[in-house]
Amino acid sequence: MLQLHYSRRTLRFSFPARTSRGALTEHVAWYLHLTDTAHPGAEGLGEAAPLAGLSPDYRPDFEARLAALCETLNQAGLPADAPLEDLLALVPPEWPALRFGLETALLDLYHGGRRQLFDNAFSRGEAGVPINGLIWMGDAAFMREQIRKKLTEGYSCLKLKIGSLDFATELQLLAEIRAEAGPDELTLRVDANGAFAPAEALGKLEQLARFGLHSIEQPIRAGQWAAMAEVCRHSPVPVALDEELIGVTDPARQAALLHETRPAYIILKPTLVGGMAAALEWWQLAEEQNISWWLTSALESNIGLNAISQLAGEYALPDFPQGLGTGQLYHNNLAAPLHIRQGQLHLQPQGAWELPVAGQML
Repeated sequence: MLQLHYSRRTLRFSFPARTSRGALTEHVAWYLHLTDTAHPGAEGLGEAAPLAGLSPDYRPDFEARLAALCETLNQAGLPADAPLEDLLALVPPEWPALRFGLETALLDLYHGGRRQLFDNAFSRGEAGVPINGLIWMGDAAFMREQIRKKLTEGYSCLKLKIGSLDFATELQLLAEIRAEAGPDELTLRVDANGAFAPAEALGKLEQLARFGLHSIEQPIRAGQWAAMAEVCRHSPVPVALDEELIGVTDPARQAALLHETRPAYIILKPTLVGGMAAALEWWQLAEEQNISWWLTSALESNIGLNAISQLAGEYALPDFPQGLGTGQLYHNNLAAPLHIRQGQLHLQPQGAWELPVAGQML
Protein backbone atom coordinates (compact mmCIF):
# COMPACT_ATOMS: atom_id res chain seq x y z
CA MET A 1 0.00 0.00 0.00
CA LEU A 2 1.11 3.53 -0.70
CA GLN A 3 2.17 5.75 2.19
CA LEU A 4 2.92 9.46 1.92
CA HIS A 5 4.86 11.79 4.24
CA TYR A 6 6.50 15.17 3.74
CA SER A 7 9.41 17.40 4.71
CA ARG A 8 10.27 21.06 4.17
CA ARG A 9 13.35 23.07 3.25
CA THR A 10 13.66 26.86 3.09
CA LEU A 11 15.91 27.58 0.12
CA ARG A 12 17.93 30.79 0.30
CA PHE A 13 18.98 32.65 -2.81
CA SER A 14 22.65 33.37 -3.36
CA PHE A 15 21.53 36.91 -4.21
CA PRO A 16 18.13 38.64 -4.00
CA ALA A 17 16.19 37.34 -7.00
CA ARG A 18 14.29 40.28 -8.39
CA THR A 19 11.11 39.40 -10.21
CA SER A 20 8.10 41.33 -11.40
CA ARG A 21 6.60 40.51 -7.98
CA GLY A 22 9.49 42.03 -6.02
CA ALA A 23 12.76 40.75 -4.57
CA LEU A 24 12.85 37.20 -3.26
CA THR A 25 15.41 36.16 -0.66
CA GLU A 26 14.06 32.67 0.07
CA HIS A 27 11.73 30.06 -1.33
CA VAL A 28 10.08 27.17 0.55
CA ALA A 29 10.10 23.71 -1.02
CA TRP A 30 7.97 20.86 0.31
CA TYR A 31 9.10 17.32 -0.44
CA LEU A 32 6.67 14.44 -0.80
CA HIS A 33 8.07 11.09 0.38
CA LEU A 34 6.12 8.18 -1.14
CA THR A 35 6.69 4.54 -0.20
CA ASP A 36 5.06 1.18 -0.87
CA THR A 37 4.67 -1.06 2.19
CA ALA A 38 5.31 -4.08 -0.05
CA HIS A 39 8.74 -2.67 -1.03
CA PRO A 40 9.90 -0.53 1.90
CA GLY A 41 13.41 0.02 0.55
CA ALA A 42 12.34 2.38 -2.25
CA GLU A 43 11.16 5.96 -1.82
CA GLY A 44 9.70 8.20 -4.48
CA LEU A 45 10.50 11.89 -4.03
CA GLY A 46 8.50 14.77 -5.39
CA GLU A 47 8.77 18.51 -4.88
CA ALA A 48 5.96 20.99 -4.33
CA ALA A 49 7.36 24.51 -4.25
CA PRO A 50 4.60 27.06 -4.94
CA LEU A 51 6.05 30.35 -6.10
CA ALA A 52 5.13 33.59 -4.36
CA GLY A 53 2.91 35.82 -6.46
CA LEU A 54 2.43 33.29 -9.24
CA SER A 55 1.33 29.87 -7.95
CA PRO A 56 -2.41 29.60 -7.27
CA ASP A 57 -1.53 27.40 -4.29
CA TYR A 58 0.93 29.82 -2.71
CA ARG A 59 -1.27 30.34 0.33
CA PRO A 60 -1.03 30.06 4.12
CA ASP A 61 -2.96 26.78 4.29
CA PHE A 62 -0.61 24.94 1.90
CA GLU A 63 0.91 22.78 4.63
CA ALA A 64 -2.53 21.92 5.98
CA ARG A 65 -3.62 20.84 2.49
CA LEU A 66 -0.46 18.74 2.11
CA ALA A 67 -1.00 17.11 5.52
CA ALA A 68 -4.61 16.33 4.55
CA LEU A 69 -3.41 14.72 1.33
CA CYS A 70 -1.03 12.51 3.31
CA GLU A 71 -3.81 11.47 5.68
CA THR A 72 -6.24 10.74 2.84
CA LEU A 73 -3.78 8.65 0.86
CA ASN A 74 -2.43 6.81 3.90
CA GLN A 75 -5.91 5.78 5.02
CA ALA A 76 -7.06 4.79 1.54
CA GLY A 77 -4.91 1.66 1.36
CA LEU A 78 -4.21 2.18 -2.33
CA PRO A 79 -1.93 -0.27 -4.12
CA ALA A 80 1.24 0.97 -5.82
CA ASP A 81 -0.14 -0.05 -9.21
CA ALA A 82 -3.22 2.16 -8.93
CA PRO A 83 -3.68 4.24 -12.10
CA LEU A 84 -1.72 7.48 -12.03
CA GLU A 85 -4.78 9.45 -13.08
CA ASP A 86 -6.77 8.15 -10.10
CA LEU A 87 -4.04 9.14 -7.66
CA LEU A 88 -3.62 12.61 -9.16
CA ALA A 89 -7.37 13.10 -8.80
CA LEU A 90 -6.72 13.35 -5.04
CA VAL A 91 -5.38 16.86 -5.70
CA PRO A 92 -7.70 19.41 -7.36
CA PRO A 93 -6.32 21.41 -10.34
CA GLU A 94 -6.26 24.62 -8.30
CA TRP A 95 -3.31 23.13 -6.37
CA PRO A 96 -0.83 22.84 -9.29
CA ALA A 97 2.41 22.72 -7.31
CA LEU A 98 1.01 19.99 -5.06
CA ARG A 99 -0.13 17.98 -8.09
CA PHE A 100 3.36 18.27 -9.57
CA GLY A 101 4.87 17.07 -6.29
CA LEU A 102 2.60 14.03 -6.05
CA GLU A 103 3.00 13.18 -9.74
CA THR A 104 6.80 13.26 -9.63
CA ALA A 105 6.91 11.25 -6.38
CA LEU A 106 4.72 8.60 -8.03
CA LEU A 107 6.86 8.47 -11.18
CA ASP A 108 10.01 8.21 -9.10
CA LEU A 109 8.58 5.35 -7.01
CA TYR A 110 7.27 3.55 -10.11
CA HIS A 111 10.83 3.57 -11.48
CA GLY A 112 12.50 2.25 -8.35
CA GLY A 113 13.01 5.41 -6.29
CA ARG A 114 16.30 6.30 -8.00
CA ARG A 115 15.44 9.85 -9.20
CA GLN A 116 15.08 8.42 -12.72
CA LEU A 117 11.56 9.23 -13.84
CA PHE A 118 12.12 8.51 -17.54
CA ASP A 119 14.43 6.24 -19.49
CA ASN A 120 16.02 8.49 -22.09
CA ALA A 121 19.44 9.73 -23.19
CA PHE A 122 19.41 12.53 -20.62
CA SER A 123 18.42 10.37 -17.64
CA ARG A 124 20.99 7.75 -18.65
CA GLY A 125 23.70 10.41 -18.75
CA GLU A 126 24.31 9.98 -22.47
CA ALA A 127 23.26 13.46 -23.62
CA GLY A 128 22.71 16.91 -22.19
CA VAL A 129 19.74 19.23 -22.55
CA PRO A 130 20.62 22.66 -24.01
CA ILE A 131 19.49 25.48 -21.74
CA ASN A 132 19.37 29.26 -21.85
CA GLY A 133 21.63 31.21 -19.52
CA LEU A 134 19.33 33.21 -17.25
CA ILE A 135 20.23 36.86 -16.59
CA TRP A 136 18.40 38.06 -13.49
CA MET A 137 16.93 41.50 -13.02
CA GLY A 138 19.11 43.96 -11.15
CA ASP A 139 21.00 47.15 -11.70
CA ALA A 140 22.94 47.55 -14.94
CA ALA A 141 26.30 46.61 -13.39
CA PHE A 142 24.89 43.41 -11.89
CA MET A 143 23.31 42.39 -15.18
CA ARG A 144 26.49 43.14 -17.13
CA GLU A 145 28.44 40.94 -14.72
CA GLN A 146 26.02 38.06 -15.28
CA ILE A 147 26.12 38.51 -19.07
CA ARG A 148 29.92 38.40 -19.20
CA LYS A 149 29.96 35.29 -17.00
CA LYS A 150 27.40 33.42 -19.12
CA LEU A 151 29.21 34.26 -22.37
CA THR A 152 32.49 33.03 -20.87
CA GLU A 153 30.78 29.80 -19.80
CA GLY A 154 29.88 29.01 -23.39
CA TYR A 155 26.13 29.59 -23.53
CA SER A 156 24.69 29.92 -27.02
CA CYS A 157 21.33 31.24 -25.72
CA LEU A 158 20.76 33.95 -23.10
CA LYS A 159 17.49 35.03 -21.51
CA LEU A 160 17.22 38.49 -19.96
CA LYS A 161 14.56 39.56 -17.52
CA ILE A 162 13.52 43.07 -18.53
CA GLY A 163 11.02 45.59 -17.21
CA SER A 164 12.67 46.56 -13.94
CA LEU A 165 15.20 49.07 -15.28
CA ASP A 166 14.76 52.18 -17.37
CA PHE A 167 13.91 50.92 -20.88
CA ALA A 168 16.78 52.87 -22.43
CA THR A 169 19.21 51.12 -20.09
CA GLU A 170 17.80 47.73 -21.05
CA LEU A 171 18.19 48.58 -24.75
CA GLN A 172 21.81 49.55 -24.05
CA LEU A 173 22.46 46.19 -22.37
CA LEU A 174 21.08 44.38 -25.39
CA ALA A 175 23.23 46.51 -27.68
CA GLU A 176 26.31 45.58 -25.64
CA ILE A 177 25.51 41.88 -25.97
CA ARG A 178 25.01 42.18 -29.71
CA ALA A 179 28.34 44.00 -30.00
CA GLU A 180 29.90 40.83 -28.56
CA ALA A 181 27.89 38.26 -30.51
CA GLY A 182 25.47 38.54 -33.41
CA PRO A 183 22.26 36.53 -33.91
CA ASP A 184 24.15 33.77 -35.76
CA GLU A 185 26.36 33.21 -32.70
CA LEU A 186 24.02 33.89 -29.80
CA THR A 187 20.27 33.45 -29.38
CA LEU A 188 18.66 36.15 -27.22
CA ARG A 189 15.36 35.79 -25.38
CA VAL A 190 13.77 38.43 -23.17
CA ASP A 191 11.06 38.10 -20.54
CA ALA A 192 9.00 41.17 -19.69
CA ASN A 193 6.85 39.42 -17.03
CA GLY A 194 3.88 41.52 -18.18
CA ALA A 195 5.71 44.83 -17.62
CA PHE A 196 4.49 46.64 -20.76
CA ALA A 197 1.18 48.47 -20.92
CA PRO A 198 -0.88 47.34 -23.94
CA ALA A 199 -0.75 50.83 -25.48
CA GLU A 200 3.06 50.95 -25.36
CA ALA A 201 3.87 47.31 -26.07
CA LEU A 202 4.18 47.42 -29.86
CA GLY A 203 6.30 50.57 -29.77
CA LYS A 204 8.73 48.93 -27.36
CA LEU A 205 8.73 45.72 -29.38
CA GLU A 206 9.71 47.72 -32.47
CA GLN A 207 12.75 49.01 -30.59
CA LEU A 208 13.62 45.53 -29.31
CA ALA A 209 13.33 43.96 -32.76
CA ARG A 210 16.59 45.50 -34.01
CA PHE A 211 18.53 43.13 -31.74
CA GLY A 212 17.35 40.03 -33.57
CA LEU A 213 15.57 38.50 -30.58
CA HIS A 214 14.34 34.94 -30.59
CA SER A 215 11.24 35.80 -28.54
CA ILE A 216 9.71 37.88 -25.77
CA GLU A 217 7.82 36.23 -22.93
CA GLN A 218 4.60 37.74 -21.63
CA PRO A 219 4.99 41.34 -22.90
CA ILE A 220 1.74 42.48 -21.24
CA ARG A 221 -0.03 41.40 -18.09
CA ALA A 222 -1.94 38.12 -18.22
CA GLY A 223 -5.72 38.04 -18.57
CA GLN A 224 -6.04 40.54 -21.43
CA TRP A 225 -6.73 38.10 -24.25
CA ALA A 226 -7.90 40.62 -26.86
CA ALA A 227 -4.95 42.93 -26.20
CA MET A 228 -2.53 40.02 -26.23
CA ALA A 229 -3.98 38.85 -29.53
CA GLU A 230 -3.22 42.27 -31.03
CA VAL A 231 0.33 42.18 -29.70
CA CYS A 232 0.91 38.66 -31.02
CA ARG A 233 -0.55 39.58 -34.40
CA HIS A 234 1.58 42.68 -34.97
CA SER A 235 4.73 42.15 -32.91
CA PRO A 236 8.01 42.11 -34.87
CA VAL A 237 9.38 39.86 -32.09
CA PRO A 238 7.80 36.39 -31.67
CA VAL A 239 5.67 36.31 -28.50
CA ALA A 240 5.68 33.50 -25.92
CA LEU A 241 2.91 33.13 -23.34
CA ASP A 242 3.98 32.32 -19.79
CA GLU A 243 1.89 33.67 -16.88
CA GLU A 244 -1.06 33.62 -19.27
CA LEU A 245 -1.33 29.84 -18.85
CA ILE A 246 -1.49 29.81 -15.05
CA GLY A 247 -4.87 28.88 -13.64
CA VAL A 248 -6.37 27.97 -17.03
CA THR A 249 -7.15 24.29 -16.44
CA ASP A 250 -10.25 23.58 -18.54
CA PRO A 251 -9.19 22.07 -21.91
CA ALA A 252 -11.82 24.01 -23.85
CA ARG A 253 -10.67 27.28 -22.30
CA GLN A 254 -7.03 26.38 -22.93
CA ALA A 255 -7.77 25.78 -26.61
CA ALA A 256 -9.77 29.03 -26.78
CA LEU A 257 -6.87 30.99 -25.26
CA LEU A 258 -4.41 29.68 -27.83
CA HIS A 259 -6.86 30.16 -30.69
CA GLU A 260 -7.61 33.77 -29.77
CA THR A 261 -4.08 34.94 -28.98
CA ARG A 262 -2.07 32.89 -31.51
CA PRO A 263 1.36 33.21 -29.87
CA ALA A 264 4.49 31.86 -31.50
CA TYR A 265 5.37 29.91 -28.33
CA ILE A 266 4.07 28.86 -24.94
CA ILE A 267 6.27 28.38 -21.86
CA LEU A 268 5.46 25.25 -19.87
CA LYS A 269 6.26 25.32 -16.13
CA PRO A 270 4.93 22.10 -14.56
CA THR A 271 4.85 23.56 -11.04
CA LEU A 272 2.58 26.38 -12.23
CA VAL A 273 0.34 24.55 -14.72
CA GLY A 274 -0.43 21.45 -12.66
CA GLY A 275 2.30 18.92 -13.30
CA MET A 276 3.97 17.13 -16.16
CA ALA A 277 0.87 15.50 -17.61
CA ALA A 278 -0.84 18.91 -17.54
CA ALA A 279 2.14 20.46 -19.34
CA LEU A 280 1.96 17.76 -22.00
CA GLU A 281 -1.75 18.48 -22.50
CA TRP A 282 -0.87 22.14 -23.16
CA TRP A 283 1.84 20.98 -25.56
CA GLN A 284 -0.60 18.84 -27.54
CA LEU A 285 -3.12 21.67 -27.79
CA ALA A 286 -0.37 24.03 -28.92
CA GLU A 287 0.92 21.68 -31.59
CA GLU A 288 -2.61 21.31 -32.97
CA GLN A 289 -2.49 25.08 -33.61
CA ASN A 290 1.13 25.11 -34.90
CA ILE A 291 2.40 26.80 -31.73
CA SER A 292 5.82 25.78 -30.42
CA TRP A 293 6.84 25.42 -26.78
CA TRP A 294 9.65 24.95 -24.33
CA LEU A 295 9.94 23.89 -20.70
CA THR A 296 11.06 26.12 -17.86
CA SER A 297 11.65 25.48 -14.18
CA ALA A 298 9.93 27.71 -11.63
CA LEU A 299 12.74 28.07 -9.07
CA GLU A 300 12.41 24.52 -7.78
CA SER A 301 15.29 22.90 -5.93
CA ASN A 302 17.28 20.16 -7.64
CA ILE A 303 14.57 17.53 -6.97
CA GLY A 304 12.01 19.36 -9.09
CA LEU A 305 14.61 20.55 -11.60
CA ASN A 306 15.71 16.97 -12.18
CA ALA A 307 12.14 15.88 -12.92
CA ILE A 308 11.51 18.69 -15.40
CA SER A 309 14.88 18.13 -17.07
CA GLN A 310 14.07 14.47 -17.62
CA LEU A 311 10.71 15.50 -19.07
CA ALA A 312 12.63 17.73 -21.48
CA GLY A 313 14.90 14.81 -22.34
CA GLU A 314 11.83 12.78 -23.21
CA TYR A 315 9.84 15.26 -25.30
CA ALA A 316 11.77 18.43 -26.16
CA LEU A 317 13.60 19.02 -29.43
CA PRO A 318 17.24 18.03 -28.83
CA ASP A 319 18.73 21.31 -30.10
CA PHE A 320 16.16 23.73 -28.64
CA PRO A 321 17.30 25.46 -25.41
CA GLN A 322 15.04 24.92 -22.41
CA GLY A 323 14.73 27.17 -19.34
CA LEU A 324 16.45 24.91 -16.84
CA GLY A 325 19.40 26.92 -15.56
CA THR A 326 18.09 27.64 -12.05
CA GLY A 327 19.89 24.99 -10.01
CA GLN A 328 22.72 27.33 -9.00
CA LEU A 329 20.48 30.05 -7.58
CA TYR A 330 20.52 28.76 -3.99
CA HIS A 331 23.41 28.49 -1.58
CA ASN A 332 21.62 25.64 0.29
CA ASN A 333 20.16 23.68 -2.62
CA LEU A 334 20.13 19.91 -2.22
CA ALA A 335 23.35 18.59 -3.73
CA ALA A 336 22.62 16.64 -6.91
CA PRO A 337 24.52 15.07 -9.84
CA LEU A 338 23.24 17.79 -12.18
CA HIS A 339 25.96 19.76 -13.94
CA ILE A 340 26.07 22.51 -16.56
CA ARG A 341 28.76 22.32 -19.25
CA GLN A 342 28.96 24.65 -22.25
CA GLY A 343 25.34 25.69 -21.98
CA GLN A 344 23.96 22.17 -21.51
CA LEU A 345 22.52 20.52 -18.41
CA HIS A 346 23.79 17.00 -17.73
CA LEU A 347 22.80 14.30 -15.25
CA GLN A 348 25.22 11.69 -13.88
CA PRO A 349 22.85 8.81 -12.98
CA GLN A 350 25.34 7.17 -10.61
CA GLY A 351 26.19 10.43 -8.86
CA ALA A 352 25.38 11.19 -5.24
CA TRP A 353 22.21 12.94 -4.09
CA GLU A 354 21.65 14.87 -0.89
CA LEU A 355 18.14 13.71 -0.05
CA PRO A 356 15.63 15.30 2.32
CA VAL A 357 14.42 13.24 5.28
CA ALA A 358 10.71 12.66 5.83
CA GLY A 359 9.47 14.76 8.72
CA GLN A 360 12.46 17.11 8.66
CA MET A 361 11.60 20.82 8.61
CA LEU A 362 14.58 23.02 7.74
